[in-house]
Amino acid sequence: MTGALTDKEINQTYVKVLSQMSYFRRSGGRDHIFVFPSGAGAHLFRSWATFLNRSIILTPEGDRTDKRGISAFNTWKDIIIPGNVDDSMVKPDARAVQPIPLTKRKYLANFLGRAQGKVGRLKLVELAKQYPDKLESPELKLSGPDKLGRVDYFKHLRNAKFCLAPRGESSWTLRFYESFFVECVPVLLSDEVELPFQNVIDYTEISIKWPSSKIGPELFQYLESIPVLLGRASKPWNFHAEERIEEMIARGREVRCMWVYALDTEPCSAMTAIMWELQRKVGIKEVEQEAERWREACGLEVEAGNASIEELNQEEKYNSSMKQYRETRIWDT
Repeated sequence: MTGALTDKEINQTYVKVLSQMSYFRRSGGRDHIFVFPSGAGAHLFRSWATFLNRSIILTPEGDRTDKRGISAFNTWKDIIIPGNVDDSMVKPDARAVQPIPLTKRKYLANFLGRAQGKVGRLKLVELAKQYPDKLESPELKLSGPDKLGRVDYFKHLRNAKFCLAPRGESSWTLRFYESFFVECVPVLLSDEVELPFQNVIDYTEISIKWPSSKIGPELFQYLESIPVLLGRASKPWNFHAEERIEEMIARGREVRCMWVYALDTEPCSAMTAIMWELQRKVGIKEVEQEAERWREACGLEVEAGNASIEELNQEEKYNSSMKQYRETRIWDT
């Protein structure tokens, strides 16, 4: 892009600005918050590990190990934020595109995105050719007279019961959030994805997670058998598929306000949820800072990024649970 900064220039700019921040130097960045809203996350700043290892990072990207070798996201101190859904789709009473009744949707599932040379996405493109009545995956043209506009994009997205969200250049995808506003059930095909506000949102109730290594006809078989596999004991085993899908959509409808960057006057919004997460982190940071003060008082060496024993124990428990979750075939329901 003409006029864009190089990686080196971006890095130099960050270092220069940080060197001028007296309060940042005083605390080592512990009481500072940085927002990295793109898929690159904090890796946009190449020296993040040196300068921002104590700071709180807000980013939609919880995993960037595919190209970088290490993730900049720390589950203990950082916060996953939702992607920014197009404004025309988040207005409660004036959405550009309205959902279609489930019984009138043409496809079982869809994938609306570029292949980008990614294995999972390429598999979906091939599956759409093999099963055109089940999976829609049109070739997206982003320029020229046949360019797919935003409204047309959402019209395609709403015409399936399930919206497939495979990883692209990074593990997260905006399609996951968009699906809630056309009211199709998102199907995550990204093994390492981190989702926002997992402390308060039960994602097993509003989405499906499927291993990327098993993208194939069995995915369609599973989606078509959802009433049998996910039906609750209180419901007969043969109740209509639409009932279970509608149940998941209804639950998603209740929480999707947390994906919207709305005005401060809105009682439920992405900012409200982010502020709640930040407030929750305050106690964590205080524990870490007290531990560092104790080490300094005892004459012990204090290294940037050192964690308290309690923090390490908590993070070990979290990592263990996340490992178990990632090894699960689908969301544990």
